[in-house]
Amino acid sequence: MPIGAITLDDIRSADWSLKLGAIGEIVEGIADVEQCLGIIVTTPQGTDPLRPTFGSNIWRYIDQPINSALPAMVSELTSAITRWEPRVTLVSVTAQPVNDGGSQSGAHIDVTLNWQLKLGSTPTPLQSTTVSIPGAGG
Repeated sequence: MPIGAITLDDIRSADWSLKLGAIGEIVEGIADVEQCLGIIVTTPQGTDPLRPTFGSNIWRYIDQPINSALPAMVSELTSAITRWEPRVTLVSVTAQPVNDGGSQSGAHIDVTLNWQLKLGSTPTPLQSTTVSIPGAGG
């Protein structure tokens, strides 16, 4: 085991996940929720064999006209996040094409999720998570 690696004895939060792209690291709290939101947004529905309805179908909007793709993606992501992330109240979802200055303007979409944690009756601070979707939109 690498020096400084986190063991099960070090995990104090009930909500934690292994950190994506990092061996032996975890994410907890808000970082865990943000990572889970990113996973929901970027997982094509039907690709998780144990949960075939997990994820979203935003990929079906690739090569669609951007004026119809963006609202459809927002609707799809709102449904997916509401279903798969019960720890949050989704406040808003926006999707906008990325202007990279080249001939492929709009080849990427940035999705911004504004959300709050569901913690009893006390309102929690508004959180914002942006996920970049490569190759989405036409």
